[in-house]
Amino acid sequence: MIRPKQKLALISIISIWVFSALLLVMATNAYAQNRPQSTNLYSQVQLFSEVLQKLKQFYVTDLSDEELIKAAIQGMLGSTDPHTNYFTADEFKDFTTSTKGAFGGLGIQIDKIGDYITVVSPIEGTPAYRMGITAGDKIIKVNGESVVGLSTDEAIKRMRGDVGSRVEITIGRPGVAEPLVFDIVRETIKIKSVPYSFKLDNGTGYLRISQFNENTVTELRTALASLEAEGITGLIIDLRFNPGGLLDQAVDTVNEFIGQNRLVVETKGRTENKQLYTRFTTKERNYPIIVLVNEASASASEIFAGSLQDWDKGLVMGKNTFGKGSVQQLIPLSNGNGIKITTSYYYIKSGRCIHKMSNDKLLKGQQLSPDDLKKEDDKNHKQVYYTANNRKVYGGGGIQPDIIAESDFLTMFGAELRRKNVFFNFAVEYLVDHNRQMENFEITDKIYNDFLSYASKQDIKYTQADLDSTSAYIRNTIKSELVRKVKGDSEAYKVTITQDKQLLQALEMFDRFKTLKAMFDYAEAQKTKEK
Repeated sequence: MIRPKQKLALISIISIWVFSALLLVMATNAYAQNRPQSTNLYSQVQLFSEVLQKLKQFYVTDLSDEELIKAAIQGMLGSTDPHTNYFTADEFKDFTTSTKGAFGGLGIQIDKIGDYITVVSPIEGTPAYRMGITAGDKIIKVNGESVVGLSTDEAIKRMRGDVGSRVEITIGRPGVAEPLVFDIVRETIKIKSVPYSFKLDNGTGYLRISQFNENTVTELRTALASLEAEGITGLIIDLRFNPGGLLDQAVDTVNEFIGQNRLVVETKGRTENKQLYTRFTTKERNYPIIVLVNEASASASEIFAGSLQDWDKGLVMGKNTFGKGSVQQLIPLSNGNGIKITTSYYYIKSGRCIHKMSNDKLLKGQQLSPDDLKKEDDKNHKQVYYTANNRKVYGGGGIQPDIIAESDFLTMFGAELRRKNVFFNFAVEYLVDHNRQMENFEITDKIYNDFLSYASKQDIKYTQADLDSTSAYIRNTIKSELVRKVKGDSEAYKVTITQDKQLLQALEMFDRFKTLKAMFDYAEAQKTKEK
């Protein structure tokens, strides 16, 4: 009796043989029409069939037909780019979950870089974010078992589990000699696309978009209506660490600021080109807008930032974005599985291609020298494009900000305090001892010293130099965690950003300039000085 898996493999093999026969006919016809490339394809498929038969015939042990075919498919797709993948039906379900606004787990966006499952970005407000897991961390083990070399989907399966259960994650962090171990309690991860929006003291609105999922436009419209009812005089849209998401939501989000029937992005590929325009009539927003981005702003967030820049509706500030501008299409297969294939690249209205080609090589584990990367950046950033109002913008391979703004640097001591969840745990114990009562949440010297004593009991060593460089961060983070326990995430976030270097630079722009044109003029003057 033929078992189900054997039957499936047999069907796959027979399909290849049938395909080979069809290619033989095609090759014969092609030869008659002087098309040797089809003959070459036939010969290569014939070679594959021969290798498969010889392997099955002579290999020292029995081999699974299904596993051989799967490995062949994965190898074939793996020879292209890191975003072209093969999915089982269950894997595809997991792949699409993150765009639905909720899933269970730890709260990290990951990708496979070389052999390592690497954190692209922690999701705000989640267990991983609170404990200080950060972009660039390489996941080495899950519950003591190595995940080095595993696929992203296999690693996800190991990290996810029942809400309330614990999982131990071991990571390698660049610059840290020994692996770091995190003991994390799983939670239901509900992704709010616009987690924070509020009016700041100088009258500027602040709005954070964490990713573009199916709820983004709805949440954005609600947030804008509330901010505008409060009479904001300007708006900061924070896209830092935004890994992207749904393209249609990015286009509709841009729509809210540039109006109807405006080109946002074009996809250009070998088989199909598409132009995506805004669709809705929206109110005109004349207040100045600054869009904050950094190296972890990717894909749909780059389309949003670049589009507001191209249409002269927002000044982009921060660091050069990631450069993920390839388009993938999911194609179902006859057995219920699917393949995700890169079909085109994104080009925003000015003509800039968002995709940074070296990223594909790095994500596949290829080694590139600093000189190679610099040459690519120099080439990209010397390319001149023009906005709707004829402003010069530069780039390709990501979005180059109008104004470069440096971010804060977290010291090793500060990172260690976060990794061991010391801020969170101290706040819990402090409020239990003080019956959750605090008048003004100011961090007195006594609270500060109590925290250091608590940290010492957690076997955390530090020097006076550590305290000198980290004191302000410690006080601010203690306050933020105490506020979080009493007033919630939004109020805690307001405390956190009071020491956000890039945000403070953006706020200074609103204090100095009252119009977007004045901001653009200043940005141009700064570029002229740098030359």
